[in-house]
Amino acid sequence: MARECYERLSAQDTSFLLFESQNAFTHVAGTAIYELGPLRSGEDGVDIGRIRSAVASLLHQLPRFRQKLAWIPLEGHPVWVDDPAFDLDFHVRHTRLPHPGGEQELKELSARILANQMDRAKPLWEIWVIEGLAGGRWSMIQKIHHCMIDGASGVDLTQLMLSPDPAAELPAATPHLPRPIPTRAKLLRDALARRLRMPLDALRSTRESYESARELVEEARLRARAVLKMAGSLTRSAPKTLLSGPIGPHRRVDWLEMPLDEVKAVRKATGATVNDVVLATVAGALRSFLERRGADPGELEFRVAAPVSTRSESERGTLGNRVSMWILDLPIDEPEPLRRLERVREQTRDLKSSQQAVGADLLFQVVEWTSTRVLSLAGRALAASQGPYNLMVTNVPGPQIPLYLCGSRMCATYGFVPLVENTALGVALFSYDGRLCWGLNADYERVPDLADFAAAIAAAFRELERAAGLEAKPLTPAQDSGSSRR
Repeated sequence: MARECYERLSAQDTSFLLFESQNAFTHVAGTAIYELGPLRSGEDGVDIGRIRSAVASLLHQLPRFRQKLAWIPLEGHPVWVDDPAFDLDFHVRHTRLPHPGGEQELKELSARILANQMDRAKPLWEIWVIEGLAGGRWSMIQKIHHCMIDGASGVDLTQLMLSPDPAAELPAATPHLPRPIPTRAKLLRDALARRLRMPLDALRSTRESYESARELVEEARLRARAVLKMAGSLTRSAPKTLLSGPIGPHRRVDWLEMPLDEVKAVRKATGATVNDVVLATVAGALRSFLERRGADPGELEFRVAAPVSTRSESERGTLGNRVSMWILDLPIDEPEPLRRLERVREQTRDLKSSQQAVGADLLFQVVEWTSTRVLSLAGRALAASQGPYNLMVTNVPGPQIPLYLCGSRMCATYGFVPLVENTALGVALFSYDGRLCWGLNADYERVPDLADFAAAIAAAFRELERAAGLEAKPLTPAQDSGSSRR
């Protein structure tokens, strides 16, 4: 008889469950556009059967995708257990765009799907296969709860479904037998035993490190400084801006892309990193965007959170979160684009040397020793305040070659970060096949002019490009450009 089996969520993974609120859901999402190719069914339909078979063939490599949440009694901490009623058709869904099937209609559908909370009684992921997109194309919208995945592991999972070989064949699905769900009594007994073991585990770890005591003391000093710096950033509320305030249940999305080699040319000409160029571009876009709304950018402060992966090479392909963040002041008060870039560089250099990202990671390790209620209280406090940042900007590097799903070529892919309470806008970037794809996610009521912000990003990059002494070519406008709503 199979043994009862479960896996405890880390404190960081748990935080993404507890920090959700009525209108702020912590799932990550993405919209990818494909050529129909061999997946064409009928005039402009998609062979959903082949796609479901492709997903089914990979599930043995992704056990989390067949697991759902359970909760430890009294302690209230979540664990993963196998779902005995797993239904692939519930998770891989099929729908069609309304005529005329342009990118505007796709943005509207993406926003509608993004706005809906996920069913916590089932595995926390969805794939939507969208047919009816003009130009011989189709789309896939993916939605995965952040407690399962971070940006870096998300790239690994996407690559499982995609191949650089259009003729690649996926194996047949592997039979699956769900393992028994542990009883509430077992979960409680194991949780109590874990609490009793904690001091002994800490003592054993200290004894193993005794031989390198000097290095241990220095490392502890550096890490303590990183924790204090990160704690200070998280407890300092971000300044209020025109994008601050409570958010509603509806969303808009928009997207744009730019040639990656042009972004790298700016990086090379200025000695910055690609991430520095991205943040300076966002700063320039916000400056003009808020100025257009009537604000004086010279009098505004604006704080941005930039997630940083702490995933080691040995952890590639594993689920769960291994991510921290930098929090920095975006120089939207600076009118000169190269000076904006230099001010961003100064801050990112300081953040690297101060190991702020390590500090956030260590804070979650400390929380592992405390009650889940600490995270719950922290979530309520964040929901009641402005929070530590005004905007999240995440930048994930991706493959620079064309990829295929069942022979269907992926043309572009746009990611969307979750919005937190009192933060009305999020920016996600993903590089793919020589392009930098920007995905914009916003509260419907607070950012009715999201398309203007997308245009401001393109203009700010061209301004930075010219300032760096490079030829600024006009960006090709997105087909059917405009933002969307649910």
